[in-house]
Amino acid sequence: MKKIAKAKLQDLWRHLSEEAALYLPAGSDGVVDFARWQEDLAVDLGELNVCVPPKKFFYPQTETVLKYEIGDDLQLVDFSGHAGERAILFGVRPCDVASFSMMDKVYLGDPADEAYRRRRENTCVIALGCQEPEETCFCLTFDIDPGKAPGADILATDTGEEVVLVAQSPKGEELLATLNGLLLEATSGDEIKVKDAQEQAKEGYVTHVSVRGLMEKLDGMFTDAYWNRLYRRCIACGTCTYLCPTCHCFDLQEYATGNCGERIRCWDTCMAADFTQMAGGHNPRPTQKERVRQRFMHKLNYFPRQHGGEYACVGCGRCVRKCPVNLDILEVIREVGGAADGQ
Repeated sequence: MKKIAKAKLQDLWRHLSEEAALYLPAGSDGVVDFARWQEDLAVDLGELNVCVPPKKFFYPQTETVLKYEIGDDLQLVDFSGHAGERAILFGVRPCDVASFSMMDKVYLGDPADEAYRRRRENTCVIALGCQEPEETCFCLTFDIDPGKAPGADILATDTGEEVVLVAQSPKGEELLATLNGLLLEATSGDEIKVKDAQEQAKEGYVTHVSVRGLMEKLDGMFTDAYWNRLYRRCIACGTCTYLCPTCHCFDLQEYATGNCGERIRCWDTCMAADFTQMAGGHNPRPTQKERVRQRFMHKLNYFPRQHGGEYACVGCGRCVRKCPVNLDILEVIREVGGAADGQ
Protein backbone atom coordinates (compact mmCIF):
# COMPACT_ATOMS: atom_id res chain seq x y z
CA MET A 1 0.00 0.00 0.00
CA LYS A 2 1.45 3.34 -1.14
CA LYS A 3 0.28 6.93 -0.95
CA ILE A 4 0.88 10.31 -2.53
CA ALA A 5 -0.23 13.83 -1.66
CA LYS A 6 -2.82 15.24 -4.04
CA ALA A 7 -0.55 18.23 -4.55
CA LYS A 8 1.94 15.87 -6.20
CA LEU A 9 -0.46 14.13 -8.56
CA GLN A 10 0.95 16.05 -11.51
CA ASP A 11 4.35 14.53 -10.72
CA LEU A 12 2.76 11.09 -10.55
CA TRP A 13 1.07 11.53 -13.91
CA ARG A 14 4.28 12.83 -15.45
CA HIS A 15 6.11 9.69 -14.31
CA LEU A 16 3.32 7.41 -15.50
CA SER A 17 3.28 9.07 -18.92
CA GLU A 18 6.93 8.11 -19.30
CA GLU A 19 6.03 4.44 -18.76
CA ALA A 20 3.16 4.28 -21.28
CA ALA A 21 0.44 6.35 -22.94
CA LEU A 22 -1.52 7.77 -19.98
CA TYR A 23 -5.22 8.57 -20.17
CA LEU A 24 -7.25 10.40 -17.51
CA PRO A 25 -10.74 11.89 -17.19
CA ALA A 26 -10.58 15.47 -18.47
CA GLY A 27 -13.12 18.18 -19.16
CA SER A 28 -13.58 19.83 -22.54
CA ASP A 29 -16.56 21.97 -23.62
CA GLY A 30 -18.57 20.75 -20.63
CA VAL A 31 -17.98 17.05 -21.34
CA VAL A 32 -15.66 14.83 -19.30
CA ASP A 33 -14.01 12.01 -21.19
CA PHE A 34 -10.72 10.14 -21.09
CA ALA A 35 -7.93 12.04 -22.84
CA ARG A 36 -4.20 11.50 -23.23
CA TRP A 37 -2.23 13.28 -20.52
CA GLN A 38 -0.21 16.38 -21.20
CA GLU A 39 0.97 19.13 -18.88
CA ASP A 40 -2.01 21.44 -19.47
CA LEU A 41 -4.72 18.75 -19.47
CA ALA A 42 -7.80 19.77 -17.46
CA VAL A 43 -7.96 16.58 -15.37
CA ASP A 44 -11.30 16.07 -13.63
CA LEU A 45 -11.30 13.29 -11.03
CA GLY A 46 -14.57 14.49 -9.51
CA GLU A 47 -16.81 13.34 -12.37
CA LEU A 48 -18.37 9.99 -11.50
CA ASN A 49 -18.76 8.71 -15.04
CA VAL A 50 -16.98 9.91 -18.15
CA CYS A 51 -19.34 10.37 -21.10
CA VAL A 52 -18.07 7.52 -23.29
CA PRO A 53 -17.23 4.42 -21.24
CA PRO A 54 -13.56 3.38 -21.18
CA LYS A 55 -14.37 0.10 -22.96
CA LYS A 56 -13.41 2.12 -26.05
CA PHE A 57 -9.74 1.53 -25.23
CA PHE A 58 -10.19 -2.21 -25.77
CA TYR A 59 -13.07 -2.09 -28.24
CA PRO A 60 -12.78 1.16 -30.26
CA GLN A 61 -15.83 2.93 -31.63
CA THR A 62 -14.37 2.61 -35.13
CA GLU A 63 -11.35 0.63 -36.29
CA THR A 64 -9.87 -0.74 -39.48
CA VAL A 65 -9.55 -4.49 -39.13
CA LEU A 66 -8.39 -5.42 -42.62
CA LYS A 67 -6.98 -3.92 -45.81
CA TYR A 68 -6.53 -5.75 -49.06
CA GLU A 69 -5.20 -5.21 -52.55
CA ILE A 70 -6.00 -7.44 -55.50
CA GLY A 71 -3.21 -7.84 -58.02
CA ASP A 72 -1.35 -10.87 -59.28
CA ASP A 73 -1.69 -12.06 -55.70
CA LEU A 74 -4.16 -11.10 -52.98
CA GLN A 75 -2.36 -8.85 -50.47
CA LEU A 76 -3.91 -8.77 -46.98
CA VAL A 77 -3.00 -6.61 -44.00
CA ASP A 78 -4.57 -7.81 -40.74
CA PHE A 79 -4.51 -4.98 -38.21
CA SER A 80 -5.28 -7.13 -35.17
CA GLY A 81 -1.61 -8.03 -34.75
CA HIS A 82 -0.66 -4.36 -34.54
CA ALA A 83 -3.27 -3.32 -31.98
CA GLY A 84 -2.53 -2.46 -28.40
CA GLU A 85 -0.08 0.30 -27.53
CA ARG A 86 1.14 0.18 -23.93
CA ALA A 87 -1.34 2.29 -22.03
CA ILE A 88 -2.38 3.27 -18.52
CA LEU A 89 -5.95 4.27 -17.64
CA PHE A 90 -6.08 6.36 -14.46
CA GLY A 91 -9.37 7.07 -12.71
CA VAL A 92 -11.61 4.27 -13.99
CA ARG A 93 -14.65 3.91 -11.72
CA PRO A 94 -15.50 0.51 -10.16
CA CYS A 95 -18.62 0.07 -12.31
CA ASP A 96 -16.61 0.53 -15.49
CA VAL A 97 -13.91 -1.84 -14.21
CA ALA A 98 -16.63 -4.44 -13.65
CA SER A 99 -17.79 -3.97 -17.24
CA PHE A 100 -14.40 -5.12 -18.52
CA SER A 101 -14.92 -8.63 -17.16
CA MET A 102 -18.25 -8.84 -19.01
CA MET A 103 -16.63 -7.68 -22.23
CA ASP A 104 -13.93 -10.31 -21.66
CA LYS A 105 -16.57 -13.03 -21.68
CA VAL A 106 -17.58 -11.93 -25.17
CA TYR A 107 -14.24 -11.09 -26.76
CA LEU A 108 -11.85 -13.46 -24.97
CA GLY A 109 -13.93 -16.56 -25.58
CA ASP A 110 -13.11 -19.21 -28.14
CA PRO A 111 -11.94 -17.89 -30.51
CA ALA A 112 -10.62 -14.75 -28.85
CA ASP A 113 -10.65 -11.39 -30.59
CA GLU A 114 -6.92 -10.84 -31.09
CA ALA A 115 -7.03 -7.04 -31.18
CA TYR A 116 -9.12 -6.92 -28.00
CA ARG A 117 -6.82 -9.41 -26.27
CA ARG A 118 -3.69 -7.41 -27.10
CA ARG A 119 -5.23 -4.17 -25.86
CA ARG A 120 -6.30 -5.76 -22.58
CA GLU A 121 -2.87 -7.26 -21.99
CA ASN A 122 -1.04 -4.02 -22.79
CA THR A 123 -3.19 -1.76 -20.59
CA CYS A 124 -2.79 -1.16 -16.87
CA VAL A 125 -6.05 -0.09 -15.22
CA ILE A 126 -5.89 2.20 -12.18
CA ALA A 127 -9.34 2.41 -10.63
CA LEU A 128 -10.57 5.30 -8.50
CA GLY A 129 -13.06 4.48 -5.78
CA CYS A 130 -16.24 6.57 -5.71
CA GLN A 131 -16.99 8.98 -2.87
CA GLU A 132 -20.50 10.41 -3.33
CA PRO A 133 -22.67 8.37 -5.73
CA GLU A 134 -25.28 10.15 -7.81
CA GLU A 135 -29.00 9.46 -7.51
CA THR A 136 -28.86 7.49 -10.76
CA CYS A 137 -26.05 5.19 -9.59
CA PHE A 138 -27.20 1.67 -8.73
CA CYS A 139 -24.09 -0.53 -8.92
CA LEU A 140 -24.88 -2.02 -5.50
CA THR A 141 -27.83 -3.74 -7.19
CA PHE A 142 -25.30 -5.97 -8.95
CA ASP A 143 -22.99 -6.42 -5.93
CA ILE A 144 -20.43 -3.93 -7.23
CA ASP A 145 -18.83 -2.08 -4.36
CA PRO A 146 -18.43 1.64 -5.27
CA GLY A 147 -15.25 1.91 -3.21
CA LYS A 148 -13.56 -1.25 -4.51
CA ALA A 149 -12.56 -2.57 -7.92
CA PRO A 150 -11.09 -6.09 -7.68
CA GLY A 151 -10.70 -6.29 -11.47
CA ALA A 152 -8.32 -3.32 -11.62
CA ASP A 153 -4.54 -3.60 -11.53
CA ILE A 154 -4.32 -0.79 -8.97
CA LEU A 155 -7.01 0.68 -6.72
CA ALA A 156 -6.72 4.38 -5.85
CA THR A 157 -8.69 5.81 -2.92
CA ASP A 158 -9.09 9.50 -2.12
CA THR A 159 -8.56 9.90 1.64
CA GLY A 160 -8.72 13.68 1.78
CA GLU A 161 -5.30 15.26 1.33
CA GLU A 162 -3.79 12.11 -0.13
CA VAL A 163 -4.49 9.28 -2.57
CA VAL A 164 -3.73 5.75 -1.41
CA LEU A 165 -2.68 3.21 -4.06
CA VAL A 166 -2.96 -0.56 -3.65
CA ALA A 167 -1.61 -3.01 -6.25
CA GLN A 168 -4.08 -5.79 -7.06
CA SER A 169 -2.23 -7.67 -9.81
CA PRO A 170 1.36 -8.42 -10.87
CA LYS A 171 0.98 -5.73 -13.54
CA GLY A 172 -0.03 -3.23 -10.86
CA GLU A 173 2.84 -4.23 -8.57
CA GLU A 174 5.32 -3.79 -11.40
CA LEU A 175 3.99 -0.32 -12.19
CA LEU A 176 4.07 0.86 -8.56
CA ALA A 177 7.64 -0.42 -8.28
CA THR A 178 8.69 2.09 -10.94
CA LEU A 179 7.36 4.90 -8.71
CA ASN A 180 9.24 4.06 -5.52
CA GLY A 181 11.02 7.40 -5.47
CA LEU A 182 7.76 9.30 -5.67
CA LEU A 183 5.37 7.33 -3.46
CA LEU A 184 5.39 7.00 0.31
CA GLU A 185 4.61 3.91 2.32
CA ALA A 186 1.07 3.97 3.67
CA THR A 187 0.49 3.49 7.39
CA SER A 188 -2.09 1.59 9.40
CA GLY A 189 -3.85 4.93 9.79
CA ASP A 190 -4.08 5.25 6.03
CA GLU A 191 -5.56 1.77 5.84
CA ILE A 192 -8.29 2.86 8.26
CA LYS A 193 -8.96 5.96 6.14
CA VAL A 194 -9.36 3.78 3.05
CA LYS A 195 -11.85 1.52 4.79
CA ASP A 196 -13.78 4.55 6.08
CA ALA A 197 -13.92 6.06 2.57
CA GLN A 198 -15.21 2.79 1.14
CA GLU A 199 -17.92 2.51 3.78
CA GLN A 200 -19.00 6.12 3.26
CA ALA A 201 -19.34 5.50 -0.47
CA LYS A 202 -21.78 2.64 0.17
CA GLU A 203 -23.73 4.61 2.76
CA GLY A 204 -24.22 7.46 0.29
CA TYR A 205 -26.47 5.41 -1.98
CA VAL A 206 -30.11 6.50 -2.24
CA THR A 207 -31.22 4.25 -5.14
CA HIS A 208 -31.73 0.59 -4.28
CA VAL A 209 -33.52 -2.10 -6.23
CA SER A 210 -33.52 -5.87 -6.01
CA VAL A 211 -33.01 -8.27 -8.93
CA ARG A 212 -34.02 -11.26 -6.84
CA GLY A 213 -36.04 -13.62 -9.06
CA LEU A 214 -35.84 -11.26 -12.04
CA MET A 215 -34.39 -13.76 -14.52
CA GLU A 216 -37.07 -16.30 -13.68
CA LYS A 217 -39.89 -13.79 -14.16
CA LEU A 218 -38.49 -12.66 -17.50
CA ASP A 219 -38.39 -16.30 -18.67
CA GLY A 220 -42.14 -16.20 -19.15
CA MET A 221 -42.49 -12.63 -20.45
CA PHE A 222 -41.38 -12.85 -24.07
CA THR A 223 -44.94 -12.38 -25.35
CA ASP A 224 -46.18 -10.34 -22.39
CA ALA A 225 -48.29 -7.24 -23.04
CA TYR A 226 -45.87 -5.26 -20.88
CA TRP A 227 -43.61 -4.65 -23.90
CA ASN A 228 -46.54 -3.16 -25.86
CA ARG A 229 -46.72 -0.35 -23.34
CA LEU A 230 -43.01 0.11 -22.64
CA TYR A 231 -41.71 0.54 -26.18
CA ARG A 232 -44.00 3.43 -27.15
CA ARG A 233 -41.71 5.95 -25.45
CA CYS A 234 -38.60 4.80 -27.31
CA ILE A 235 -37.45 7.05 -30.19
CA ALA A 236 -34.71 4.61 -31.33
CA CYS A 237 -31.88 7.12 -30.83
CA GLY A 238 -29.54 4.41 -29.52
CA THR A 239 -28.12 6.63 -26.76
CA CYS A 240 -28.65 3.90 -24.14
CA THR A 241 -26.54 1.40 -26.08
CA TYR A 242 -23.77 3.72 -27.27
CA LEU A 243 -23.17 4.98 -23.72
CA CYS A 244 -23.47 1.57 -22.09
CA PRO A 245 -20.17 0.09 -20.81
CA THR A 246 -21.33 -3.49 -21.49
CA CYS A 247 -23.01 -3.21 -24.92
CA HIS A 248 -20.77 -4.91 -27.44
CA CYS A 249 -22.59 -5.21 -30.77
CA PHE A 250 -20.77 -4.09 -33.90
CA ASP A 251 -21.18 -3.76 -37.64
CA LEU A 252 -18.68 -4.48 -40.42
CA GLN A 253 -18.51 -2.16 -43.40
CA GLU A 254 -16.51 -2.77 -46.55
CA TYR A 255 -15.16 0.06 -48.69
CA ALA A 256 -13.60 -0.78 -52.06
CA THR A 257 -11.83 1.47 -54.57
CA GLY A 258 -10.56 -0.17 -57.72
CA ASN A 259 -8.46 -3.14 -56.70
CA CYS A 260 -8.08 -1.98 -53.07
CA GLY A 261 -10.42 -2.34 -50.15
CA GLU A 262 -10.78 -1.74 -46.43
CA ARG A 263 -12.93 -3.43 -43.81
CA ILE A 264 -14.03 -1.33 -40.83
CA ARG A 265 -15.62 -2.43 -37.57
CA CYS A 266 -17.79 0.06 -35.71
CA TRP A 267 -20.18 0.07 -32.78
CA ASP A 268 -23.77 -0.75 -33.65
CA THR A 269 -27.03 -0.79 -31.72
CA CYS A 270 -29.92 -3.23 -31.42
CA MET A 271 -32.17 -0.15 -31.21
CA ALA A 272 -31.69 0.48 -34.95
CA ALA A 273 -34.35 -0.76 -37.36
CA ASP A 274 -31.83 -2.36 -39.71
CA PHE A 275 -29.74 -4.06 -37.04
CA THR A 276 -31.33 -7.46 -37.74
CA GLN A 277 -32.34 -6.75 -41.33
CA MET A 278 -31.46 -9.81 -43.44
CA ALA A 279 -30.27 -9.87 -47.04
CA GLY A 280 -33.57 -11.34 -48.22
CA GLY A 281 -35.53 -8.51 -46.58
CA HIS A 282 -36.84 -10.38 -43.51
CA ASN A 283 -36.43 -8.67 -40.15
CA PRO A 284 -37.07 -10.81 -37.02
CA ARG A 285 -37.47 -7.60 -34.98
CA PRO A 286 -39.78 -5.63 -37.27
CA THR A 287 -40.93 -2.95 -34.82
CA GLN A 288 -39.44 -0.96 -31.96
CA LYS A 289 -41.32 -3.19 -29.52
CA GLU A 290 -39.13 -6.18 -30.38
CA ARG A 291 -36.00 -4.05 -30.23
CA VAL A 292 -36.76 -2.56 -26.83
CA ARG A 293 -37.65 -6.01 -25.53
CA GLN A 294 -34.35 -7.37 -26.85
CA ARG A 295 -32.33 -4.74 -25.01
CA PHE A 296 -33.82 -5.51 -21.61
CA MET A 297 -34.11 -9.26 -22.13
CA HIS A 298 -30.47 -9.50 -23.16
CA LYS A 299 -29.14 -7.54 -20.20
CA LEU A 300 -31.40 -9.05 -17.57
CA ASN A 301 -32.08 -12.57 -18.87
CA TYR A 302 -30.12 -13.85 -21.86
CA PHE A 303 -26.63 -12.72 -20.78
CA PRO A 304 -26.91 -13.95 -17.18
CA ARG A 305 -28.34 -17.26 -18.45
CA GLN A 306 -25.29 -17.68 -20.68
CA HIS A 307 -22.69 -16.45 -18.20
CA GLY A 308 -23.43 -17.88 -14.80
CA GLY A 309 -25.92 -15.35 -13.52
CA GLU A 310 -23.87 -12.20 -14.19
CA TYR A 311 -26.17 -9.44 -15.44
CA ALA A 312 -25.03 -7.36 -18.41
CA CYS A 313 -25.44 -4.15 -16.43
CA VAL A 314 -23.12 -2.52 -13.91
CA GLY A 315 -25.48 0.16 -12.60
CA CYS A 316 -23.44 3.12 -13.86
CA GLY A 317 -26.64 5.06 -14.56
CA ARG A 318 -25.54 6.52 -17.91
CA CYS A 319 -28.66 5.31 -19.73
CA VAL A 320 -30.86 6.59 -16.91
CA ARG A 321 -29.32 10.07 -17.06
CA LYS A 322 -29.11 10.42 -20.83
CA CYS A 323 -32.27 8.81 -22.22
CA PRO A 324 -34.28 11.69 -23.74
CA VAL A 325 -37.62 9.97 -22.99
CA ASN A 326 -36.76 8.55 -19.54
CA LEU A 327 -36.96 4.90 -20.56
CA ASP A 328 -35.42 3.78 -17.29
CA ILE A 329 -33.92 0.31 -16.70
CA LEU A 330 -34.59 0.78 -12.97
CA GLU A 331 -38.26 1.24 -13.78
CA VAL A 332 -38.20 -1.98 -15.80
CA ILE A 333 -36.52 -3.95 -13.00
CA ARG A 334 -39.06 -2.72 -10.46
CA GLU A 335 -42.11 -3.29 -12.66
CA VAL A 336 -41.06 -6.68 -13.98
CA GLY A 337 -39.92 -8.30 -10.80
CA GLY A 338 -37.17 -6.63 -8.81
CA ALA A 339 -38.72 -5.72 -5.49
CA ALA A 340 -37.74 -2.18 -4.45
CA ASP A 341 -35.64 -2.03 -1.31
CA GLY A 342 -35.74 1.75 -1.11
CA GLN A 343 -36.11 4.90 -3.17
